[in-house]
Amino acid sequence: MKSGFVSIVGRPNVGKSTLLNSLLERHLAITSNKVGTTRAIIQGVYQDEDSQIIFLDTPGIAKPMDKLGTVLNQKSYSSLDRVDIILFLVDLEKGFGKGDQFILNRLKEMNLPTFLILNKIDRMTKEELLACIAKWKDLFSFQEIIPVSAKTGENCTTLLNVLKQYLPYDGKLIEDDVVTNISTKFYISEIVREKILHLTEKEVPHAVTCLVEELHEEKDKVIIRVLIIVDRDSLKKIIIGHKGSMIKKIGSLSREDLEEYFGKKVYLETFVKTMENWREREKYLKELGISELEN
Repeated sequence: MKSGFVSIVGRPNVGKSTLLNSLLERHLAITSNKVGTTRAIIQGVYQDEDSQIIFLDTPGIAKPMDKLGTVLNQKSYSSLDRVDIILFLVDLEKGFGKGDQFILNRLKEMNLPTFLILNKIDRMTKEELLACIAKWKDLFSFQEIIPVSAKTGENCTTLLNVLKQYLPYDGKLIEDDVVTNISTKFYISEIVREKILHLTEKEVPHAVTCLVEELHEEKDKVIIRVLIIVDRDSLKKIIIGHKGSMIKKIGSLSREDLEEYFGKKVYLETFVKTMENWREREKYLKELGISELEN
């Protein structure tokens, strides 16, 4: 059996988490159209009879606008120090921009096998795709250029098959029953945050934080209490909604995903707290023994 570590990198909102979910055929990483959705390095394991691939989904790399952005960039760069192959994901609709070139400049320092993954081929004609490949193939010494649709899964099997040819290790790196590095609490908090980002669209920024304050699993049910932290009261009002309509919808959609995850009835309680000061938030999380980005 061949094995190896593969990091998925790129600008924010190019489809890294969606690609990971498609490759693993499971909803492991949350997705949204907002910058900063992915805050931690999420590990997902693909395994078949002859290979084991440990994928690392990373935060989008962009010019940091605040402390959180700086931390997210640092996390993405740190993932490159311990992988064997890099998947550089580009959104075909957005085109190749300064942000992509910035990442490529960093990748040139890594001296690792790098694939150019062109996402959203379901939105392009064959002629448009060929024009993009011709334009970008000489920007970097890519080992492979593979077009995919992270959303539909098109060509993901091809990507997996090509990756297998580059895996450097003989034998398994992780036990068979390991699927991811994230905890159950982290997964729960991310599912709730995903629903908030989807339902509130542009009204609520990525800085919203969700934390599991209670998780009690019984034979036939799971009891969960999730705290939603925002930095101003106006956002709190949006998340609660008129007569609690929004937070009820957030809870309902989250519960559906969580019941599928646990395979049993889920009782989910969500509530919102305002913490305007970043240091106040950090102090609160420290008292709980929780990291802002790891939950």
